[in-house]
Amino acid sequence: MKFKLVLIIAFVLLAFSLKSQEHEEEEEKLNVGNFIIEHISDSYDWHITQIGKKHISIPLPVILYSKQKHGIVVFMSNKLHNEHHSYLNFHINHDEGMYKGKIMETLSDGTVIRPFDISFTKNALAVIISCVILLWVFTSTAKRYNKNPDKPPKGLQSLLEPLIIFIRDDVAKISIGKKYEKFVPYLLTVFFFIFLNNLLGLIPIFPAGANLTGNVTITMILALFTLATTTFAGNKHYWKHVFWSPVVPWWLKVPIPLMPIIEILGLFIKPFVLMVRLFANIIGGHVVMLAFFGLIFIFGAINAVVGYLVSPLAIIFTIFDTLLELLIAFIQAYVFTLLSAIYFGFAVEEGH
Repeated sequence: MKFKLVLIIAFVLLAFSLKSQEHEEEEEKLNVGNFIIEHISDSYDWHITQIGKKHISIPLPVILYSKQKHGIVVFMSNKLHNEHHSYLNFHINHDEGMYKGKIMETLSDGTVIRPFDISFTKNALAVIISCVILLWVFTSTAKRYNKNPDKPPKGLQSLLEPLIIFIRDDVAKISIGKKYEKFVPYLLTVFFFIFLNNLLGLIPIFPAGANLTGNVTITMILALFTLATTTFAGNKHYWKHVFWSPVVPWWLKVPIPLMPIIEILGLFIKPFVLMVRLFANIIGGHVVMLAFFGLIFIFGAINAVVGYLVSPLAIIFTIFDTLLELLIAFIQAYVFTLLSAIYFGFAVEEGH
């Protein structure tokens, strides 16, 4: 983890410190920093490829509430990709700042504001695609089990069964105890959702390639599900431990409820850690891989020969990092699921 963090910092600093030179036709070279940010950020369309200067992408619905028009405005994102780069006074902000890459609205007096935006973005489509894949995989597998309950698993069954048994027996049962069964569906859903999207994020071809689990909003929602489940599943002993633990000296609870405050903060810190750990590890892997590719263009901008010499080394490092990310895809799904199960175990543990 420390090695990866050092690599990320080094590559990002290198990418931003080396300015892009110009072609003889005064065209700008690839800006590696922007290249990395664009590939790990959400967008209003799904970029497929580029042929020359023509970008091929799938437009997605843009849904905005216009303050000037006093109503909902719906159009496809390709409407913004014209010679004026705007449509109905809406445009994508390319300036640095909080709203970079977001749609802005220009009012009649020239004021530029951020409208209420519930657009259907690349990550939203990626969620639907991954859910459809998961439903298809598990529905077809369940039907096969129902038709042939006594036959040995084959195909997808042989791939999924060890993972399902692993999460049930080695994660849920051990971490939660005798009440584990009611939490198994949630834990399996979270594990396979994270694992699948971690893998899809490593494939640069549509319908894969979205940085879903590297988006802090997605990891936040997953962490909030774990928090809500822990909160509603908590028994009397659990809440007694939070507000008035019998093993804590009274002077840490009265007159200043120091330990209860710490325990309450802990309820929110735990899912926050879940959110940040998954987000940071996944986005870190993407940044490192893209930085390896960026080295080719950075050194190529300095000297073409140096760029060709660096290319094989950069590709080798990218392949190695990709193989490492395959392992991390499983580990991060497992860690999120395991920690969620441990929190559930604390919530339903009976007092002695």
